[in-house]
Amino acid sequence: MSYKIKDLSLASEGKKQIEWAERHMPTLMEIRKRFEAEKPLKGINISAVLHVTKETAALVKTLKMGGANVALAGSNPLSTQDDVAAALVEEGISVFAWKGENETEYYSNIESIVKIHEPNIVMDDGADLHVYIHEKVSSKLDIYGGTEETTTGVIRLKAMEKDGVLKYPLIAVNNAYTKYLFDNRYGTGQSAIDGILRATNILIAGKIAVVAGYGWVGRGIANRLRGMGARVIVTEVDPIRALEAVMDGFDVMPIAEASKVGDIFVTATGNTKAIRVEHMLNMKDGAILSNAGHFNVEVDVKGLKETAVKVRNIRPYVDEYTLPNGKKVYLLADGRLVNLAAAEGHPSEVMDMSFANQALAVEYLVKNRGKLEKKVYNMPMELDYEVARIKLKSMGIQIDELTEEQKEYLEQWKSGT
Repeated sequence: MSYKIKDLSLASEGKKQIEWAERHMPTLMEIRKRFEAEKPLKGINISAVLHVTKETAALVKTLKMGGANVALAGSNPLSTQDDVAAALVEEGISVFAWKGENETEYYSNIESIVKIHEPNIVMDDGADLHVYIHEKVSSKLDIYGGTEETTTGVIRLKAMEKDGVLKYPLIAVNNAYTKYLFDNRYGTGQSAIDGILRATNILIAGKIAVVAGYGWVGRGIANRLRGMGARVIVTEVDPIRALEAVMDGFDVMPIAEASKVGDIFVTATGNTKAIRVEHMLNMKDGAILSNAGHFNVEVDVKGLKETAVKVRNIRPYVDEYTLPNGKKVYLLADGRLVNLAAAEGHPSEVMDMSFANQALAVEYLVKNRGKLEKKVYNMPMELDYEVARIKLKSMGIQIDELTEEQKEYLEQWKSGT
């Protein structure tokens, strides 16, 4: 078995972290029991690019117990938990990831997990692995299908579908209700603020916080910042989302105006240069910049580095940039996703649902090999509901069921007033 990680001696600590995650992931553990008994993935090769965290370890172990051979690389140069990577290697997983990879190492690791065994299933978070296979792998691979974990990746894959270049069917796990309504909103909402606090130890209460983007990630962040006492401004390009933010009680204005008053900035747009140098030059002395999107493009880091007259690291994950006008702005985690670079990412309880969806999506692709078109599919609703049912059961919560009369009423059109 081949691997490339930072330090195998960290494995014992990583195992404890994985044990902690598994204790808080009852939905995935229920699926694991069935996978271990039925072996629905027996002999299947899976190449996965995911954040190498304790929660991902719980998923990868579940896939292995289902019979799969898994090779794993990190989906961000700063998000790998090195002790977890070591623990997975001791579990027999080929891992190519460490915290602090440079760009060359990052893509080399992606190449390694494709070469180590030709994948039947491709799992991704951000679509870098999918794009690599489409652009760089010339040999004919027997790929049944793939999954995509995040909004950014789904956007890229739908663009590939539109251009007619998709080579295999994709399931947009991100679009599962039990993923984006919880992971994107509650997971990122909490963990992004956790990352900001670990990096800075600032007081949120009384600050003016600017959230760029009011999708489900932006909603979660904005609401939690407000809950901690911040005065929150939302910036948007979508008029419907902007209107919703207004109706939710937030101030809404262009980033050109918000940049003049904000103390903390968090980007969550999935797009490039949501905050540009022209905005940074408008900011207060001491403004804090952070990003909660998958790629480090939402804050124009390159432009900031070119414009600044002085740069120094002032504490872990906090770089101070002195601008030509004498003001200082503070960039967190080099503009990479702050929740995983400066903290631990989402809580296990919410990743429980996200990774339950991933496990069921992989099983679905294996069962439906050769039956699906080369396009991006949403998560099948029956699997989405199954995840919700298992999660509710694990929480000790029961719900009502429709009576036969109610089912018939919903399927007819003649009854009215």
